[in-house]
Amino acid sequence: MPLLSIITVTYNAERFLERTIQSLIANQPGDEVEYLIIDGNSKDGTLDLVRKYENHISRWISEPDRGLYDAMNKGQQLATGDYVWFMNAGDEIHDATTVANLLHQIRTHPADIYYSDALFVDDTGKPLGLRSRVTPHTLPHHLTWRDMAMGMKVCHQAFIARRSLVPDFWVDNLSADIDWEIRCLKAARTIVWLDFILCKYLTGGLSVQRHRQSLADRFNVLATHFGTATTLWNHVRIVARAVRFRFAK
Repeated sequence: MPLLSIITVTYNAERFLERTIQSLIANQPGDEVEYLIIDGNSKDGTLDLVRKYENHISRWISEPDRGLYDAMNKGQQLATGDYVWFMNAGDEIHDATTVANLLHQIRTHPADIYYSDALFVDDTGKPLGLRSRVTPHTLPHHLTWRDMAMGMKVCHQAFIARRSLVPDFWVDNLSADIDWEIRCLKAARTIVWLDFILCKYLTGGLSVQRHRQSLADRFNVLATHFGTATTLWNHVRIVARAVRFRFAK
């Protein structure tokens, strides 16, 4: 049984998938890591890339789905590792030492959740800065689910959870990753901040492309966990925080 399942969800991702796969190969993960690709029946050259690198992929499927989070649920269901880590098309494992460092942490300091900062990159792979510095979201070193009251504190690709405690994703909510992280944090007993960066995160995902719906869905997620009145007040604080951050920059 592998220690870690890395899951990549794709749909018409030929432009970016190769950089994700190559970042995995650079880490020489070995038998302790399995790599899954869950494709939504792509019509471009995505599957040609999958077949090109098939020797480095533990398992892949390609079939129609109900969207991003339905595919992520499929990935969790197929995973056999003790931990799951989502690294979507265009995202990259930070550097060639990251997986070895992570596996060492898992062996020596077993926990339910590991998390770190994320390095934002653009379409060309150019670094844009750490998420904790280029967004208003600070990164606490002692994370709890209550830290998520004003939004997503940890980038999803920098959040690794024990598979036995992960919930299903909220399929029809564009902020389902926030809900998933909160539910994981609620279920966790031990949460460990890592002092090394886990990933390079490609900016401009689905929640950016459909920003208005994403904001409404985020409100619904946070109201579910923190209550409607608290969430309304926190959104006033979120707007004020964003204004202060913009002027400070």
